[in-house]
Amino acid sequence: MFFYLSKKIAIPNNVKLKCISWNKDQGFIACGGEDGLLKVLKLETQTDDAKLRGLAAPSNLSMNQTLEGHSGSVQVVTWNEQYQKLTTSDQNGLIIVWMLYKGSWYEEMINNRNKSVVRSMSWNADGQKICIVYEDGAVIVGSVDGNRIWGKDLKGIQLCHVAWSVDSKVLLFGMANGEIHIYDNQGNFIMKMKLNCLVNVTGAISIAGIHWYHGTEGYVEPDCPCLAICFDNGRCQIMRHENDQNPVLIDTGMYVVSIQWNHTGSVLAVAGSQKAVAQDKDVNTVQFYTPFGEHLGTLKVPGKHMSALSWEGGGLKIALAVDSFIYFANIRPDYKWGYCSNTVVYAYTRPDRPEYCVVFWDTKNNEKYVKYVKSLISITTCGDFCILATKADENHPQFVLVLCNSIGTPLDPKYIDIVPLFVAMTKTHVIAASKEAFYTWQYRVAKKLTALEINQITRSRKEGRERIFHVDDTPSGSVDGVLDYSKAIQGTRDPICAITASDKTLIVGRESGTIQRYSLPNVGLIQKYSLNCRAYQLSLNCNSSRLAIIDISGVLTFFDLDARVTDSTGQQVIGELLKLERKDVWDMKWAKDNPDLFAMMEKTRMYVFRNLDPENPEHPNKDYIINFEIRSLRDSRALIEKVGIEDASQFIEDNPHPRLWRLLAEAALQKLDLHTAEQAFVRCKDYQGIKFVKRLGNLQSESMKQAEVAAYFGRFEEAERMYLDMDRRDLAIGLRLKLGDWFRVLQLLKTGSGDADDSLLEQAHNAIGDYFADRQKWLNAVQYYVQGRNQERLAECYYMLEDYEGLENLANSLPEHHKLLPEIAQMFVRVGMCEQAVTAFLKCNQPKAAVDTCVHLNQWNKAVELAKNHSMKEIGSLLARYASHLLEKNKTLDAIELYRKANYFYDAAKLMFKIADEEAKKRTKPLRVKKLYVLSALLIEQYHEQMKNAQRGKVKGKGSEATSALAGLLEEEVLSTASRFTDNAWRGAEAYHFFILAQRQLYEGYVDTALKTALHLRDYEDIIPAVEIYSLLALCACASRAFGTCSKAFIKLESLETLSSEQKQQYEDLALEIFTKHTPKDNRKSELDNLLEGGEGKLPTCVATGSPITEYQFWMCSVCKHCVLAQEISNYSFCPLCHSSVG
Repeated sequence: MFFYLSKKIAIPNNVKLKCISWNKDQGFIACGGEDGLLKVLKLETQTDDAKLRGLAAPSNLSMNQTLEGHSGSVQVVTWNEQYQKLTTSDQNGLIIVWMLYKGSWYEEMINNRNKSVVRSMSWNADGQKICIVYEDGAVIVGSVDGNRIWGKDLKGIQLCHVAWSVDSKVLLFGMANGEIHIYDNQGNFIMKMKLNCLVNVTGAISIAGIHWYHGTEGYVEPDCPCLAICFDNGRCQIMRHENDQNPVLIDTGMYVVSIQWNHTGSVLAVAGSQKAVAQDKDVNTVQFYTPFGEHLGTLKVPGKHMSALSWEGGGLKIALAVDSFIYFANIRPDYKWGYCSNTVVYAYTRPDRPEYCVVFWDTKNNEKYVKYVKSLISITTCGDFCILATKADENHPQFVLVLCNSIGTPLDPKYIDIVPLFVAMTKTHVIAASKEAFYTWQYRVAKKLTALEINQITRSRKEGRERIFHVDDTPSGSVDGVLDYSKAIQGTRDPICAITASDKTLIVGRESGTIQRYSLPNVGLIQKYSLNCRAYQLSLNCNSSRLAIIDISGVLTFFDLDARVTDSTGQQVIGELLKLERKDVWDMKWAKDNPDLFAMMEKTRMYVFRNLDPENPEHPNKDYIINFEIRSLRDSRALIEKVGIEDASQFIEDNPHPRLWRLLAEAALQKLDLHTAEQAFVRCKDYQGIKFVKRLGNLQSESMKQAEVAAYFGRFEEAERMYLDMDRRDLAIGLRLKLGDWFRVLQLLKTGSGDADDSLLEQAHNAIGDYFADRQKWLNAVQYYVQGRNQERLAECYYMLEDYEGLENLANSLPEHHKLLPEIAQMFVRVGMCEQAVTAFLKCNQPKAAVDTCVHLNQWNKAVELAKNHSMKEIGSLLARYASHLLEKNKTLDAIELYRKANYFYDAAKLMFKIADEEAKKRTKPLRVKKLYVLSALLIEQYHEQMKNAQRGKVKGKGSEATSALAGLLEEEVLSTASRFTDNAWRGAEAYHFFILAQRQLYEGYVDTALKTALHLRDYEDIIPAVEIYSLLALCACASRAFGTCSKAFIKLESLETLSSEQKQQYEDLALEIFTKHTPKDNRKSELDNLLEGGEGKLPTCVATGSPITEYQFWMCSVCKHCVLAQEISNYSFCPLCHSSVG
């Protein structure tokens, strides 16, 4: 980061300034001083020269308004950017709010307590509230429209500073004695802040500044320190939040008057004064720090007393109030950027994302690729690649070097255990250095390298691709390098401060001024040099003979690495500091093809030097990339245009450079002077150029030569027009084919006709389809793929468009066994479309895959059917295995569903009966148990039906339907001998049905029918416990006054072995009580006779009423085969037992 003073504005009448504030949004600068001075200024960059922008443009005052209203010294000025208001206060406690109206500032509101003086004012992040603190401890919080929200008197406290938290929930109050108290936004005290930076400090101290960055432009990294607190003694702490127990501590070593964050919270400026070492006077100084306490640099400012500072909204300028002047300093930030293969790679933070936004801008095609990278440290580029150095994780001390290509695709990440503070990159190596050690990584990319480079790589490959060296080590270069991070942990007295590398040399600069030179690729220490400056940036020229050094204060010097000179003691030493020295330099770059040529940035100018002599300065344009031509290139071009090729070639012979020979070759080609062009191409070692000239020599037609030259220079429209004028449409198409301009190829093909064009037309349609598919415009791609008959890409487009109907039609149109069918089937599988997937698999004769698909998508019935049709044995075992797996996990219902889907109704019913029996034993709700028994019985019915259908299929055409049904039953009989529940599947359902029905009838008062229903339950003692059956029967009989039946029920209850003697005694006591009052005889014996007798000639029972059916006409359920009285069924829509539809 580089800083330099750029402008100075004097305040009239030498009025001393007290405060200054720069409006971040609109650019107004407010400054307050003695005798009520209050000015609002604005710097405008007015220029007609489009090349002069940003810091390079001259800045003039577009506004200079004096605001009248204060009488005493103006001590506090603060902006409300959101509402365009300025709030000021003077030594008499008068507060004025100013507003902008038609380009001028006017008073909007005035307030004066007449008691005390305002020490600080702060607007919250959204500009809705202002907090004002007075010296006597009074605090007022008001709204933007001037209403008081709350006020409070903090007794016995002198206030001097206030700050809002990011979310406006917390207020910090700075006291005159140096304490900081934390309050909530309603003025309730929370706690005192722990000030770690004041440990071991004695004497009176006061707070110089509190600034809480509100995250409006995003943070440098997640959980970044953003609350800066600084004291007049130079001690400072930067906290992540108000309760941070582990803040960043800084001792600036100066007397501090003011602090402020820049617009992104990445740089903290601390202004004050420092004792000069040589003189006994104080020097005004501004120190710059990162949020993590790293020192970025120092700016010395003239004048006696600096009182305040403020950043400009873009963070490129800073305003300093010194005596009766405003000084402006320009800031050159260390941008994270680089340039590789026509691509500018740059990074910035955004408020809506915690990561860095890294943009890969292809300047040739003007295309942008964006990546989001967490905790980015730096960007380094070389050739076609770039390295992004990042932190691996907030909690982990590892770091990552990510090798990317020019569109941001990560090619190879390397995790390292040292902090990559400095990163250099060559064609084959990446070097990352911490303060103590450096790591080398020989990266590999699939790219053409010269034979020499390949030889170098193969030689060094044996030595390990990754190695680490401590800066104090002396590697010989011959030993195999090892990746031993224990070296990196050892400290050093002389840390690394900069590195640079070329293909054969690595330079490491240390804080003492020592420069260490290593060989590459086999890292051996060759030489140590000593400089009398601390390097900030190092750079090697293209043949590694000279080193450029920019030191911490912006002085550029040069060092010849190989020169042998005699020093003052008469000793011969290697290395010489060259005479050239430039000040205020913030960047420099060597030419890639000339070791004596370099460009450097000095303040706002760029100079190009050849052999340490400057050419005329240039003004770079910060917004765009500009190609500047150096003088010899401009001179050669002028000679060729004005004098001719021969004289120009003589000038280039005297000043040889590959770029100048290329210029001559191109000029000769334009004039079809093939001899000169060939010679020039030979001189600049352009083999392709030589081949091109040879090919031109073989052409007969002059116009054909001109067309080829036009194509060579990229004037493709002109070349195409020439080809078409010569009636050579084939050459025009060939040209467009080479360029990959398929749209134009298609146009040209449509203008003519010919058999050979058909395949080319198809190719063109497919290529245009690819163009749209690459840009994910699938709908456009489909149109062209259909014309190009490209079924593979068509399938992909349909899939991406989710047009499954189109995909299905495509699958149907393909011939059997087509290689695309399995892929389409897989697409259907991925979206769960079983039927279509199966059809596609069967069409390409892959029944196994079809069955697997059904199993995968839980379509077991389809799977079983397919397995049977294709005689596949393993489906049964697979099904059983899956079912047993579900049963192991206690997912019985899932197993039942599995069997049911696979049409294995018998197995499903067995499991269902098991569940029903278990539920019955648990004494769950009878209705739930009945439902489970009904489901079990329904599965058995489906099983019966399946057996009949299977048998019917076997005996088709052999006898009657009855025979087949009988055969089905016989087969079923053989299969189900193991379990008899298939015969009376409905018994469980019947039992619980009558059990529920009897109770319902009893509670509804139909005691006689309830008794009839309860009598049926005697047949179901194996399902419902006897104690419940006979208890219910006794209750119903008693209610129906059928005491004979009641007596029998009691006798049964008393004889049950499942009851304890106590329970039996209770029943006996109850029976005694009943039958002493009532004779144990049934009053209406005749009605109960047939029910009590039972026997073989048993009448069917109505499942709706529980009564026996004596009529000939009754309704029978088609599913469960149970009967209902004819007059009753009209009341029901569903069968009372199995709940199937009556219709």
